[in-house]
Amino acid sequence: MQKHKFAGATLAAGLAALLAGCSMAPAYHPPQVAAPAAYKEMPGWTAAQPMDDAPRGEWWKAFKDPVLDDLETRMANASPTLEAALARYDQARAAAREATSDLFPTVSVGGDAVRERLSARRPQGNGNALKYNDFTVGAALDYELDLWGRIRNGMSAARAEAKASGSDLESARLNLQVAVADAYFRLRGLDAESELLHRTVDAFGRAYDLTDKRHTGGIASGIDVNRARTQLSGAKAQISQVANQRAATEHELAALVGEVASSFSVAPALTPLDPPPVMGSAPSELLQRRPDIAAAERRVFAANARIGVARAAIFPSITLGGSAGFEAAHGQLLSSPSSFWALGPLSAAMAIFDGGARAARVKISRAEYEEAAASYRASVLSAFRQVEDGLAANSYLTTQITDQSDAAGAADRTRDLALVRYRDGASDYLEVVLAQTAALDAERATLALRTQHMRSTIALIGAVGGQF
Repeated sequence: MQKHKFAGATLAAGLAALLAGCSMAPAYHPPQVAAPAAYKEMPGWTAAQPMDDAPRGEWWKAFKDPVLDDLETRMANASPTLEAALARYDQARAAAREATSDLFPTVSVGGDAVRERLSARRPQGNGNALKYNDFTVGAALDYELDLWGRIRNGMSAARAEAKASGSDLESARLNLQVAVADAYFRLRGLDAESELLHRTVDAFGRAYDLTDKRHTGGIASGIDVNRARTQLSGAKAQISQVANQRAATEHELAALVGEVASSFSVAPALTPLDPPPVMGSAPSELLQRRPDIAAAERRVFAANARIGVARAAIFPSITLGGSAGFEAAHGQLLSSPSSFWALGPLSAAMAIFDGGARAARVKISRAEYEEAAASYRASVLSAFRQVEDGLAANSYLTTQITDQSDAAGAADRTRDLALVRYRDGASDYLEVVLAQTAALDAERATLALRTQHMRSTIALIGAVGGQF
């Protein structure tokens, strides 16, 4: 019995192997996007092949900020967004394993025990009722021959989706790393702005005291006193505004690292807002490391494979069955006389008329492929745009910060001269107010540009895939 059983299984496996080369999926060619030889905003960056699996490392450590290092570690360990992405990846891997299982036969085992009484008046009976036991133990095999590649293409699509989900996980991790660094340096920019406003309030307070004394002495008018008070109160109000913005940014950081805002805090500190230099002639392999582009390409591959699945449904499905076991009414069940086996049935099924459903499914799968290919091209174009934006921002912000710092220095000197002229009686307090306002605005603009420079550098790191 076992000899015949193994012979049948070998025949089925040989037939499957013989026909394994047939596939209804179109030949796959990755979508093409015309990539420039170099980046417009920085010469020396050239196009390269995908390297999304290359290690990215802890890029944020280039900023040499232990608080940022700690926040990035906490995010990696507790972010619910990252946990959700990991769960989606696990689902996709399990789905790929499920699709792979269709390549193998389904084997089931079972047993039955029946006590049956046959009627004395049954056809061809002898007029006597009959009672007997029937015990059965056996196994059954069911195997679909993958003649048209339906199973193999479905497996390829599922594996590609799993790889795309893995790239989605890396993309989520990179996006969270960038978001944490961006929020952190916005927080430090607000700390610097708060410190500036506190210094300004002290300076405006001294100016107000001076004006009040001059008014008491009959030298200054009440208008000057009220102008000084307006400047002082306005600066105090701006401190509260910045404190509100800082609180909101701190709460944002709490959510990013997976902690409750009520119990999360980052101590105020003055951190130099000077980003580390980005390599001027870095190869464009960095752009190709982006996991979102890799995910988009793998989904194009999956969509191409699903065309084969849809086309295979037009052809008949052929299934091989088999069974073997033992059956007895009494005596030893697991003995050679009690054995039985069957090879088959070898069945074929094909829909003759379905109202065009299968043809529509093929058209749907082709349209899904075109959609995935267009999404891939859009991802590549968006990546190039983001890199160009980051390079341009870093370049122009450097010059802008230099000019704005010069403007802030000039405004500070003008403010000091205006105070001297006021003390000497050469001008009224309006000139001082205008100079103070201009100096404060110039210094706040400088801080805003420095914060923006930090953020643009972080955005550029994210745009090139997480590495300087």
